[in-house]
Amino acid sequence: MRIGFDARKLHDFGIGTYIRNVLRQLARLDCETEFVLLCRPDDVETLRQLGQNFRPVIETAGNYSIAEQLKVPLALRREGVTLFHTPHYVLSPLVACPSVATIHDCIHLMFPQYLPSRFALTYARTSISLAARRATRVITVSESSKRDILRFVDTTPDKIDVIYNAYDERFGEEPQEEAVVRVRERYQLQGEFVLYAGNVKPHKNVERLIDAFHLVRQRGLDHLKLVVIGDEVSHYASLRRAVHRYNLHRHVRFLGYMPEDTLAIMYRLAGVFVFPSLYEGFGLPPLEAMASGTPVVVSNVSSLPEVAGDAAVLVNPLDPVDIADGIMRVLTNDDLRRELRRRGLGRARQFSWEASARRVREIYAQVGAPETVVSAPLPRSVEPAEAVGRRKAPTE
Repeated sequence: MRIGFDARKLHDFGIGTYIRNVLRQLARLDCETEFVLLCRPDDVETLRQLGQNFRPVIETAGNYSIAEQLKVPLALRREGVTLFHTPHYVLSPLVACPSVATIHDCIHLMFPQYLPSRFALTYARTSISLAARRATRVITVSESSKRDILRFVDTTPDKIDVIYNAYDERFGEEPQEEAVVRVRERYQLQGEFVLYAGNVKPHKNVERLIDAFHLVRQRGLDHLKLVVIGDEVSHYASLRRAVHRYNLHRHVRFLGYMPEDTLAIMYRLAGVFVFPSLYEGFGLPPLEAMASGTPVVVSNVSSLPEVAGDAAVLVNPLDPVDIADGIMRVLTNDDLRRELRRRGLGRARQFSWEASARRVREIYAQVGAPETVVSAPLPRSVEPAEAVGRRKAPTE
């Protein structure tokens, strides 16, 4: 069996995290099955280091373009691919071989107002529907996302498999003390702070987090800082306006994206991690925070309760007062903080990229040629797989 895998979004911040970790684990698990990786020119050398059975093939078609609908199927046919895995919701109707599609969420259908144009909405709606109906099997990352797919697409529940994401193992490792000191000094984090990490698109609800932070300071915790790690702040003037509205210029900091090693330390330095998102296919940052031993306050909607279990304080993301109450509970109750840390570490251990990749591999076996995949020797040396790209920030 020759498996094609679309790795063109290797460095994206959501789907890219999925691609990097699934490929890294497949490289650890399987040194016989041939993988053809469609990728950007700059990623050829990185992907080649996965192993001799991983062969990068350059594909320049743009993501979410008409060109990819034609060029990707042609590349698969040219390379003799017998099974194709698309790690996002685009699956051209011209793909002739059996296929697996990972549909992470239905964010573009739930919040169409965030797409740049009517064409983008049409493309997203059509692509999700085609992928869910045409793929031999569909993978999604939570039971919540599975329900959303079934809500929007007329397909059978039996063909959709839920395989959870996981956190990068570095978030579970204790950093060296000198690295912690260096990060604290570089970002001038001498006092207690509330942390948010993720992108800052409107559905992430960061503006209400700023509202809640203002309320917490009014209730007496006026020593607190709010640190927002995320991109595109300049694109969302409402966040700056919220800071100006409460005169919080000295107390709210937007730091942009940062390397995972630094992010892991930021989680550990934070007094509480708050993730008030309105919608998530999975919600990786709260899991990363729990793996780092940080108490978490998270929305009570979408997939987030499914991921957090009983290891976080759940709040109504539409109510800044409720978000503020959750933050106050954590920061003023030492017993609760210790219990959340204990539960969070235990909860995080229930998620594993290795286990997820094994499930993906089983689906390949069921869709393609079982004897080829199942018989691949386990495991092999893991060092080359570590070369797959590092992301700079949380996925969702």
